[in-house]
Amino acid sequence: MAAAEPVTPDEKDWTWTLTRRCPECGLAAGEVDPVTIGARARVAAQEWVHILQEHPAVEARPEPGVWSPLEYGCHVRDVYRIFVDRLEQLLTTDGPRFASWDQDQTAVLQRYDLADPDVVAHELEQAAAALADQVDAVRPEQRSRPGSRSDGAEFVVDTLLQYFLHDVVHHLWDVTGQQDGAASLDWA
Repeated sequence: MAAAEPVTPDEKDWTWTLTRRCPECGLAAGEVDPVTIGARARVAAQEWVHILQEHPAVEARPEPGVWSPLEYGCHVRDVYRIFVDRLEQLLTTDGPRFASWDQDQTAVLQRYDLADPDVVAHELEQAAAALADQVDAVRPEQRSRPGSRSDGAEFVVDTLLQYFLHDVVHHLWDVTGQQDGAASLDWA
């Protein structure tokens, strides 16, 4: 089967979501208590598994240049995996600099468009459990450990987790168009 048309690359710097509410998905990531992110990561993963297993057009792109729900699900699975690694680096290395990750190239090379939704759902559940368990084990004295992305964006454990949460919640909005996915994760 021929490769799907490439999606329009997202070249935005989304770190601004740590300082203000996202007008699209509605999440105010910087206001989220990082202690709750393990639980929220589990809830978001459940939403993604439901989409992958129940969405009637999981493999269909809604329009040219936009990922299908399946492709978004693959990306979210990989986000969980990437953040397991990045959190581990922050917790075990002084001032790590995270390797660059080209999400669009990954989607093409790994053929997100041809993935099996049930396999992706299972892999996403596993990755989410690993990250959530890791997040739940963060000790208070570790929350301010610093690191940076290859582009120079700086994080500490807490802001990295908030940034992660926005990513998976925002992609729920990308697929559903509803802010209630973010609202259900935006516990008071």
